[in-house]
Amino acid sequence: MGILVVGGDRIGNIKNKLKENGFNKIIHVTGRKKGDRKIIIPSNMDLVMVLTDYIGHNMAEIVKERSKRNNVTVMFCKHSWSNIYKNINIYMNK
Repeated sequence: MGILVVGGDRIGNIKNKLKENGFNKIIHVTGRKKGDRKIIIPSNMDLVMVLTDYIGHNMAEIVKERSKRNNVTVMFCKHSWSNIYKNINIYMNK
């Protein structure tokens, strides 16, 4: 499964935990650079996760709109593994 993580400067530990939970394609975009607003959601992504602690409102809206356009599920989480894990379990058990 593929996941696009938007937000957070470094996601090293989170990336390892995502791999343990079945995500083998992990792409990370910090969302802080001006060029990140031109984000393209890859077609092979199953999920887009936005880390709300580290991203602006405008960037969150851009990601949400582009995810809907590509029919990719988007979730909003805090930058803590417990919050991410809870939301991933909800997504997996749909």
